[in-house]
Amino acid sequence: MRFRTFLWTFAGAAALLAQTYNPSLYNAMRWRQVGPFRAGRISAVAGVPGDPATYYLGTPGGGIWKSTSGGTTWKPIFDETHQESIGSIAIARSNPNIIYVGTGDVSSVEKSVNIGNGVWKSTDAGAHWQHMGLDDTHHVVALVVDPKNPDIVLAAALGHTYVRSEERGVFRSADGGKTWAKVLYKGDNLGAVNMVADPDNPQTIFAGLEVYLTIPNAGRGGGGGGGGAGGRGEGEPTPTGAGIYKSTDQGLTWTFLSGHGLPDSNMGRIGLAVAAGTAGQRVFAVMTGGMYRSDDGGANWHRSTNDPRSNGSAYFSQVYVAPDNPDMVYVVQTSLYRSTDGGQTFVAFKGAPGGDDYHVLWIDPTNSKRMLCGVDQGPTISLDGGYTWDLNWYNLPNGQFYHITTDMRFPYWIYGTQQDSGSAGTASRGAFGQITFMEWLPSVGAYEFGYINASPLDPNILMASGQGSNLQRSNLAIRQIYNVSPPRSLGARFAQYPPHTFALADPHVYYFGAQYLLETRDLGDTWKAVSPDVTLAPGETPPAAEPADATPPAGGRGGRGPGGISAIGPSPLRAGAVWVGTSNGRVQRTADGTKWDYVTPPDLPANSTIQQIAASTHDIDTAYFTIDRQDLDEDHFRHPGYGNRTRSEGRSGARRSALRGHRAWRVGLIRFR
Repeated sequence: MRFRTFLWTFAGAAALLAQTYNPSLYNAMRWRQVGPFRAGRISAVAGVPGDPATYYLGTPGGGIWKSTSGGTTWKPIFDETHQESIGSIAIARSNPNIIYVGTGDVSSVEKSVNIGNGVWKSTDAGAHWQHMGLDDTHHVVALVVDPKNPDIVLAAALGHTYVRSEERGVFRSADGGKTWAKVLYKGDNLGAVNMVADPDNPQTIFAGLEVYLTIPNAGRGGGGGGGGAGGRGEGEPTPTGAGIYKSTDQGLTWTFLSGHGLPDSNMGRIGLAVAAGTAGQRVFAVMTGGMYRSDDGGANWHRSTNDPRSNGSAYFSQVYVAPDNPDMVYVVQTSLYRSTDGGQTFVAFKGAPGGDDYHVLWIDPTNSKRMLCGVDQGPTISLDGGYTWDLNWYNLPNGQFYHITTDMRFPYWIYGTQQDSGSAGTASRGAFGQITFMEWLPSVGAYEFGYINASPLDPNILMASGQGSNLQRSNLAIRQIYNVSPPRSLGARFAQYPPHTFALADPHVYYFGAQYLLETRDLGDTWKAVSPDVTLAPGETPPAAEPADATPPAGGRGGRGPGGISAIGPSPLRAGAVWVGTSNGRVQRTADGTKWDYVTPPDLPANSTIQQIAASTHDIDTAYFTIDRQDLDEDHFRHPGYGNRTRSEGRSGARRSALRGHRAWRVGLIRFR
């Protein structure tokens, strides 16, 4: 689920530094692929009906890939657009060379931060692409193309994650995407979360709307998101207009389907499917409250099963029906579930190994035995109705790595934490002329959002973390892992993803960020605080302390309160000198490890997450840091004297400005001295 802040940080830094330094200093640098060559999360899938060799898949951060070898090899085909996040793919049945793509994936309805720029179209099977507008919709979650007329296309959009926006709902084009009309819109806080057409009658379309406006706590404290001004907390009634809609004139007009067996609250993210061969009468809807079924085209509903594994969520909520059997129903979840009795009972028939989270499924409408499933470990294909699957995890380099680091050996090793696939380490050069799987370590004790740091004194010692405040010490030489998390008795309060790192000027010192800076000199066996509460400005009162035996919130994020340290920047010039930034927008530093100074720039926007800090290698009083304000819906940054970078504006059907390719500026690089 999840984030691409690291990429934005690099992009923002590179662009701003380019204004200051001569390009000749770095124009000889070249990118090269070092791996590991293993796949990651898939956000959209599609195939060509009747063609077992051709498949398309979309990724949250790697664009679109195409296979013409039945999934054995994949080729990137979307790079020219400079749009990496894919929310949906639709191939025209009447002409498979025509492909529509909706950008902006939906990892989780409440945290959809991978932003796109609307709809793209290809008329030559993905060789070339043309932007077709809907720039400001941010997340195009579903596309429906008329099976006979590829110029008629509908797009379902969620809109902005954290603020009210009119660019939400369902849009319709009758001229191949040149112009769009908003045909289903019920308010600036209701986004479309799904849309499907009746396979037997393209005039009949179902769509789901859900409230899509939250005031997040991510990065501002220890808890999760939800609720807030304009938003909705758990258990509150569904806002007026949220739910399932039906059109019988191909999206021109819509009817709200409420009551008659549907829940009146807590519907959440809605997944929809219409069974072929039923004249549009059998409809399935999966939502937070469970799996529902209608046998009269949506007029009446009943809960088809009490199996909680079929329930939807903000992260999982998709249902599919076999094209030749209305009783065979599929639900994607942590496993792939199947029902053969019309949604009454489900069995898990596909899971790990081969995939931990299942997100999307495509079934060939001409052959229900041929399926393409998108999971957190890449694409997986079945040609026999799901009895056997082909998972080529190691032939697609689209893994999402959140934090990257290197060690001090030669040749050096590179380590990273991968979304829902643990972590990986790989040598920077191979022993046989190329980097192969023989140079990889498949897991090094870290997970997803965590950090990995190799000891400068011994590259076999890794300090690694996952989500939350758990810290592990790995010894690669003897393959042992130790839990060296700070004890609860310290009363530590952590940001959502607390950082940790070795002191650059003293490799015996290791830092861990809480509301104060924690230090260990024995690789985590003992810890002590070496700073005051750096989340507080001068004169602020610290929050009430929690009991030492208090149960931490879900996710291991530590105690509640105004966040914690989110960035640590040790100075390489002096032992004890370090800069810290917090998730509530504070910057503090010490030049000697004893006296701390509050150095937050007075014009820094309030509650800006300090994402990264780098102390200067030349000046003890200089540091660079980046800020992240994506959860405040700011996709531009302005700072006096450091230049501006803004996104280009766009409306439905409009073309992009000259800033195409620089769609989302979530961070700014600031020099402080």
